[in-house]
Amino acid sequence: MGGGFNPSSSISSTSLIQNPGIPMSYILKNPGMMFGLILEHLQMTGIAVLIAIAIALPLALLVTHYHWLSVPVLGFLGTLYTIPSLALIILLVPIFGLNRQSVVIAMIIYTQVILVRHFSVGLQAIEPTMLEAARGMGMNVWQRWWQVQVPLILPICLAGVRLATIVAVAIATIGAKFGAGGLGVLLFDGIAQSRDDKILAGAIVVALLAFVLNGILLGLESSSSPLRKIRQVSPPRAV
Repeated sequence: MGGGFNPSSSISSTSLIQNPGIPMSYILKNPGMMFGLILEHLQMTGIAVLIAIAIALPLALLVTHYHWLSVPVLGFLGTLYTIPSLALIILLVPIFGLNRQSVVIAMIIYTQVILVRHFSVGLQAIEPTMLEAARGMGMNVWQRWWQVQVPLILPICLAGVRLATIVAVAIATIGAKFGAGGLGVLLFDGIAQSRDDKILAGAIVVALLAFVLNGILLGLESSSSPLRKIRQVSPPRAV
């Protein structure tokens, strides 16, 4: 009979809960496909975050030097962040098409408020006396930037990059609905085919990817702390 539910066409959620090895089995049986989808996901995320950083850093410098711009710039970016990601991508589709470009641009827009806020907070936290001391030592603008400012703001900037990366990973997953590829393909194909194993396999890999990226960036954030570097070079105390 048409329209009836065929138990053999789908793996029930109950069986998946009772046997969590089913989604893992799907992952292990399709390593080539999984690797390709992970690469697509990483490519989208990497491109979006790098472009977002390139835009956010000048904006943060502008906000830091002209404080009156802070409220309108961060307010505007914050308003964009409140738009649901699905709705934002739909708004971009008529302009950029039903493709990966629309999704990447949405990722860039979404991550701006996170990056600009973290970058500007880091820049504003630098004591003016430190820059004056560096200027007194004969450092030019670029030397002060690379040798004084960057090491001081790097931990908080990396914290912003870490959060932005996790947001980008999540939006990239939704982007599969718009032909962008990536791990979201498993989720949406699984929903269309009533394949709970594919849905859970996609969810597991996306979660693991976000977890790994978060751990890597958290490690970089911790290792870049000036206090950590000071402890590493400090001589041991005499007993």
